[in-house]
Amino acid sequence: MPPGTTTSDLASFAQHLTSARRILALVGAGLSASSGLPTFRGAGGLWNGYDATQVATLDAFQSDPALVWQFYASRRAAALKAVPNKGHVALAELATRLGPDKFLALTQNVDGLSARANHPAQSLLNLHGDLFSVKCTSFMCNFSQDNNFDNPISPGLSHCVVSNEIKQIPIEDLPHCPRCKTGLLRPGVVWFGETLPLRAVQTADEFVESGEVDLILVIGTSGTVWPAAGYIDRVSNLGGRVAVFNTEIPEGYSPETCWTFEGDAAQTLPKALEPLIGTLPKK
Repeated sequence: MPPGTTTSDLASFAQHLTSARRILALVGAGLSASSGLPTFRGAGGLWNGYDATQVATLDAFQSDPALVWQFYASRRAAALKAVPNKGHVALAELATRLGPDKFLALTQNVDGLSARANHPAQSLLNLHGDLFSVKCTSFMCNFSQDNNFDNPISPGLSHCVVSNEIKQIPIEDLPHCPRCKTGLLRPGVVWFGETLPLRAVQTADEFVESGEVDLILVIGTSGTVWPAAGYIDRVSNLGGRVAVFNTEIPEGYSPETCWTFEGDAAQTLPKALEPLIGTLPKK
């Protein structure tokens, strides 16, 4: 039994889960923590002494692209070494069984672990982009590329594969556009202060506004900031129920109004979803 739950919790959740017409999942960094990836939140939220929220901005990239690229090159290397955990696999299995008409996952993660767990692309929206996408920063060039798994992405960033050492790197040694040859590439992620991808937002809105979302799974995220809070509120206001899976249950989620599964989502989620996905094979 998942820690922080009771038999009655699981029983009532299972009943609602199996009868739900449509299910929305909101996925945060806590799901990938069991795969060894840092959340950059709370204790240990710094990268080499830098606040990640200060490095992951357009202003930071424009003022010190070498620093920002070293941050993302190290994250790319860590994500490539990581293995999807049972929480990723459970969600992927749920998506496969229900199909895109009945299930949609909105992930705030950029690590690609959900996709590597064979989560169907039609049922997965990357709200914050992808570490393995790049695009040219030149105003006159529209080059973009998905599924760039080069590690390192450029020779000047080779040290990031094996260490977190920060070096002074000439701008010419950073990733550059293969099309225009002059523009600097940037990670295809959504930085703080940038807008979310319009197509992803529209798809999520259409799914929620169908009026048939009976359940939202809040996994590895506090769900207290936009857009997470907005989707949770909208589902609730339309009559849907909320289930929270996190190591710590944030304030505002009461067992009287929603299901709260406290603990490692890699353990609690597969157990809670068993009525629909069965027992995952042991590895």
